[in-house]
Amino acid sequence: MHQRAALASGDLQPAECGRLSVELDSLAATVRACRICVENPVGKPLPHEPRPVLRPSSSARILIASQAPGTKVHLSGMPFTDASGDRLRSWLGVTSDEFYDIEKFAIVPMGFCFPGQDAKGGDLPPRRECAPAWRAPLMALMPRIDLVLTIGIYAQSWHMAAARRPSLTETVMDWRAIWENSVGAKVLPLPHPSWRNSGWLKQNPWFEMDLLPFLRSEIRYRLG
Repeated sequence: MHQRAALASGDLQPAECGRLSVELDSLAATVRACRICVENPVGKPLPHEPRPVLRPSSSARILIASQAPGTKVHLSGMPFTDASGDRLRSWLGVTSDEFYDIEKFAIVPMGFCFPGQDAKGGDLPPRRECAPAWRAPLMALMPRIDLVLTIGIYAQSWHMAAARRPSLTETVMDWRAIWENSVGAKVLPLPHPSWRNSGWLKQNPWFEMDLLPFLRSEIRYRLG
């Protein structure tokens, strides 16, 4: 696991909190100016101008480790300003104000820029340049994270390593064992909240019946 052990609120002195916040703001500004996928790409370069989207936080306890921005997020510059965001907030049981409160939620996708679309109109995988360049430094400056929501196989591969199962369905089905065996921050695997996964949700009713109530309880505990 790449995730550092989370620190309780009382573990950091005010001066240390201030230092982390300043360093994280500086790093986030550097990431938002990143052009690796155009100037030094892995494979084909990004087909449009980069616009990295992320909301890291040195004080939040909850990290949403998502996949990559879609077309609407690319335009808005804010994560989850689309139908997927509406579904995700419903899953979490939070309002938009809570969701976008930087003191409560950090949102750091695996790929920071909209990767483009394939021939069928689906989003391409997250760019391969982002995580190796930026993820470990960002995580190191977010030590209070004690709950990581891994959305999709790319986030699950990075944050869960060997704990990830062969398929997304198997991984999410095994959420109880993954939770219990988490080292440091607790991890919960989730499918992507895209409308394209509506069929998956119908085929796996246990997700809404069992996992979501547990997830909402853990979210509310941390927000309370």
